Amino acid sequence: MRDLIKSLENALSREGSASTDFDLNKDIILPEDRKLTAAAVLVAFRAGTGNLVLTKRSARLKHHPGQIAFAGGKQDSQDANPSAAALREANEEIGLDPTQVQVIGALPSHETVTGYAITPVLAVVHGDFIPVPEAGEVSEVFEVPFTHVINPAAFGVQGRHWNGRRRYYYTLPYGPYYIWGATARILRALAERMT
Repeated sequence: MRDLIKSLENALSREGSASTDFDLNKDIILPEDRKLTAAAVLVAFRAGTGNLVLTKRSARLKHHPGQIAFAGGKQDSQDANPSAAALREANEEIGLDPTQVQVIGALPSHETVTGYAITPVLAVVHGDFIPVPEAGEVSEVFEVPFTHVINPAAFGVQGRHWNGRRRYYYTLPYGPYYIWGATARILRALAERMT
């Protein structure tokens, strides 16, 4: 477990910059005056195994139904900081007790095509944790091995049409799970810092 924490601390100490959903699409020019909504996600690794905890969003959701995501969401006015928002959201979405979580630090923010500035909060989950998905938001909670998410060779690039143009994005396939978009880009940023 100490090796996991040290690896995450070392990754945070390395150079890195903010990322966006547009990183692979250099022809897209974003307006200077755009307004972004603050959000935070918990990039949570289990202390015993190093596995990353991810969710599959409910197919009934209006935004990003069925997609693979970190637990997290919009930063509310009562949240003291991004870490508090990520911990609150993880508790609401998957039943993760904040007292089990050791926050290591945060990666630079990630801008999404939907207008969010997401702070990825790196953390380690201690003790027994049996996920309890909030049925309205989460259909499944699953884990991905640490070695898979920090391996740059595991990532691919794919594209699809979006708003009348071809948009490219990172992917991180794992078994039956298609990890892509902001989740894959944030993990790619972490993998880049790990190597």
